[in-house]
Amino acid sequence: MSTGPESPEEDPSRRNQDRDTEPIPRARPEFAAESSEYSAHADYTADADDFTSDSYADPMTDGAYARGGGGRQYSDAPPTFSQDEFAGLHGGDAGPAVPPGSRVAPLEDEASRHAARYLFPTEKFRGEWKRHWIQLAKEGLIAIFATIAMGYIAGWLTKHNQTQLRTAVLVIWAVVILWCAWQVADWWYDRFILTNKRVMVVSGIFTRNVAMMPLGRVTDMKYVQSLTGRMFGYGHFELESAGQDQALRNIRNLPNPNELYLRIVEEMYEPEAVEARLGRAAAGDDDGT
Repeated sequence: MSTGPESPEEDPSRRNQDRDTEPIPRARPEFAAESSEYSAHADYTADADDFTSDSYADPMTDGAYARGGGGRQYSDAPPTFSQDEFAGLHGGDAGPAVPPGSRVAPLEDEASRHAARYLFPTEKFRGEWKRHWIQLAKEGLIAIFATIAMGYIAGWLTKHNQTQLRTAVLVIWAVVILWCAWQVADWWYDRFILTNKRVMVVSGIFTRNVAMMPLGRVTDMKYVQSLTGRMFGYGHFELESAGQDQALRNIRNLPNPNELYLRIVEEMYEPEAVEARLGRAAAGDDDGT
């Protein structure tokens, strides 16, 4: 039986006590140098203006921790945002859906005199558009051809002293030009009208023709653009209403059909959005902005 002191391996309590009193290892030389550099930058104030990326170099970005991959990077400045960027979040005006000066903008803020007579008081006017100028292409070509032919024939008849035939040619040419002018006037009064309730086409000078389709009854709508339509910016609209025959089915030669199609669809499916946008625009006009 041994009377000497037990070794640490034999006494578990002695072994735990030795672990608790174990000395803390000193820092490595390179980390001590970086710690002193960090201490040199510790004399900053608590003001946010003094704590900037220019005056404070974080050793975490290039020190021992950075080399180990565990440091946080502070080299980039935080992003800044202007008040205008938060306007939509705070309920401000995010801008009109249709840009100012757009080609699809209404001709006038209010309905023209020959279109307003067909609107009832509770109906809200959205815009009116003339048909595309391509509708006058045939009349324009006829007028140009007739003028060239009249000049050539009248000159030949004058040279051969055919006064009566020359007069007849001039009368025919005048009739053709008057017919072309009538077509231009009819084109000018022919309007496509959009309200919050319906779409209408008003045409005719002396004999008026008013065709309309309620937006609530439109089950399908599309527009067709030919190659020349895509080149010159016009298209044809086709409206369907539950398979029934209606007075307003085909609307030809409307300008900017894509933008006009989106405006009609918005009026059909998102009338609240249209009212909100127009209300903000009206409020901005009243404030003088």
